[in-house]
Amino acid sequence: MTRFRFSLIGLVVALAGLFAISVDRQAAAADDCRPDGLATTAGVTVPYCTVYDTAGREKLANGNTRRVIGYFTSWRTGKDGSPRYLAGDIPWTKITHINYAFAHVGADNRISVGPVGPGNASTGMQWPGVPGAEMDPSLPYKGHFNLLTKYKKQHPEVKTLISVGGWAETGGFLNPDGSRTASGGFYKMGQSQAAIDTFADSVVAFLRQYGFNGADIDYEYATSANYAGNPDDFWISQTTRGQQMAGYVNLMRTLRSKLDAAGAADGKHYLLTAAVSSSGWILRGAETYQVTQYLDFANLMSYDLHGSWNHFVGPNAALFDDGADAELKHWQVYTTAQYEGMGYLNTDWAYHYFRGNMPAGRINIGVPFYTRGWQGVNGGTNGLWGTAALPDQTKCPPGTGSSVGSTVPCGNGAIGIDNLWHDSTAGGAEVPSGVNPMWHAKNLERGIQGDYLTAYGLDPVNDPADRLTGTYARNYNSTLVSPWLWNAQKRVFLSTEDETSIAAKAKYVADKGIGGVMIWELSGDYGFDTAKNQYFMGTTLIDALNTGMRGAAPYGATKSNSAIPASVLDVGVTFSGFALGDSNYPINPKMRITNRSTTSIPGGAVLEFDYGTSAPGSMTDQSGFGLRVTQRGHSGPNVGGLKGEFQHVSVTIPSWQTVAPGGTVEVAVVYQMPIATPANFKLTFGGKSYALTTDHPRGTGGSDPPPTDPPPGPCTAPAWTATSVYTGGQQVSHKGHNWRARWWTQSEEPGTREVWTDLGAC
Repeated sequence: MTRFRFSLIGLVVALAGLFAISVDRQAAAADDCRPDGLATTAGVTVPYCTVYDTAGREKLANGNTRRVIGYFTSWRTGKDGSPRYLAGDIPWTKITHINYAFAHVGADNRISVGPVGPGNASTGMQWPGVPGAEMDPSLPYKGHFNLLTKYKKQHPEVKTLISVGGWAETGGFLNPDGSRTASGGFYKMGQSQAAIDTFADSVVAFLRQYGFNGADIDYEYATSANYAGNPDDFWISQTTRGQQMAGYVNLMRTLRSKLDAAGAADGKHYLLTAAVSSSGWILRGAETYQVTQYLDFANLMSYDLHGSWNHFVGPNAALFDDGADAELKHWQVYTTAQYEGMGYLNTDWAYHYFRGNMPAGRINIGVPFYTRGWQGVNGGTNGLWGTAALPDQTKCPPGTGSSVGSTVPCGNGAIGIDNLWHDSTAGGAEVPSGVNPMWHAKNLERGIQGDYLTAYGLDPVNDPADRLTGTYARNYNSTLVSPWLWNAQKRVFLSTEDETSIAAKAKYVADKGIGGVMIWELSGDYGFDTAKNQYFMGTTLIDALNTGMRGAAPYGATKSNSAIPASVLDVGVTFSGFALGDSNYPINPKMRITNRSTTSIPGGAVLEFDYGTSAPGSMTDQSGFGLRVTQRGHSGPNVGGLKGEFQHVSVTIPSWQTVAPGGTVEVAVVYQMPIATPANFKLTFGGKSYALTTDHPRGTGGSDPPPTDPPPGPCTAPAWTATSVYTGGQQVSHKGHNWRARWWTQSEEPGTREVWTDLGAC
């Protein structure tokens, strides 16, 4: 399931911009509040200081120094007889952000929460007689949005974001009758810039209409991994695997630009965030996750790392690897020398993946307030790292097992009383998955058969699977930082969270300077109802998060752990040429460095950069440039956590290779496991070092801009022809650039072959 591949083919595709200017003190002052690494929109003065302080750190509600972001779902309305969770139930004084789940991409490519009407939970529904659910009559809409706005007036520092997509609505949308329209969603929209523009414009209008502070994009998933995401979307996700990342980048770039423009007009900065995958398998197909530069912050979906889609029984959201992950063992990850024994299905690995490109403070780890589980578990330690295959593999849920040609059996997901929040397919069939709110898991652990079972469609009187049977013993693995319940009689394993694991994760966030925590989802938290003598919805886990993070030092606000050069050169660095999905190992793209400045980069210039320790410190190149890792932040297995954040790289531009203004140079690079776009670039030549604009550095100043070359003149070199023979050193002009041959060549077009050195525009 996971082997990786990446190739640096050319210190290239994107050091696009030796922009040979130093940022002056006045420009730096105007940029004081922008978070480090957040891309700017040309010609727009964004009011960052309405959200951030002068260090680029977000100003947070309720005295918090770290984020507590809770997803609030639209569907727990109580109208179907199941327990409701409304805006008044949110612990507003204990959180910093609310993500409303979900809006979707409509058939017209505009953001939508469904048709207007009294049955629309977002904008039309009412809850007469429910304390705290009284509508604000001053607002032109009702539903959850009315209540969110009402409570936000009382807690104005708590930010609300509209989340778009999610598992069910990434590639389509749900209709009021529960059916699903497979419209293509993000997958289809990403193929058209006109559709992206329509969507982005509608998001701006939506935020203004309903008073949200920003948009959260939950695209699950923009990856070339085979059969990833919702099986109902395979009709389009499988056929567009090679284009999804490009479409995702265009979407997020456009949203950033339009939200910045709207913010400048409205006098307030609008947030743009994303829920991002934490699975190394999915991220291997996500190139270098080039959207991070457009995000105020990323919310790691560091859960669903194991589940009944296969038969490997493991934790839903382990903090660390323990070297014994049965799924990784199956795929020989621990024993493949190139991976150095590194496990990638854990929160710590995912954090270091994104830390390679983002400040710690622009990253939030995800914690699940729900369980996942299996029945019929064989082997393992009280089920952990055992197996639980569905007995009849011809009945695997769509997208699992033999239905997608996998040699790994689908899992035997827990059902009945062990699957209270039963997910369902587009056709309405239950997905056996052991998904329960954490308050229900606490009742199972304490041997309490809750009084709410029938409200969730269970029949404990007549169906043995729906009644409490056996003992659910709590287990805990301190290396994984993961608790679980094991029912030996039923051979049921439920991966859980509790105060102990949450406290450990809060300490991890505080100690590493991470921005905070994202919760899926608020109604899963628990408290003990003394009147009913059972657990129900509460704030126990949120209280544990606040205890562990409140008062922590301000989060890490810089991408680099070292001082960056004061002078900045307009150079871009990009990566391209990735193989798809399972073919992407080792990972070997081309790195393109583009000189956007007015000065030449001479041969012998030294380029340095960092990449995350999510990949071993063994990056090299195939271009003969001598690229090498000069300092390792981590080596070997990552049991108990990765030790450092960066692998540091150095490469020297060959003496014969001058990168003229407008010119590029490419390096074919190779690394073994996924990384986000490398960062902290530094270019040194002529006795001076420069930061690069590709990093979007903030607050830099410099008083001595580098010398500039004269502007390009006419193309005086002879025009290149396919029939001519050229030897090393000869120059030609072609497509508005001058080129120099490195060696003998014929019929190899400049710009398409490494034999030609780009001397810049003419």
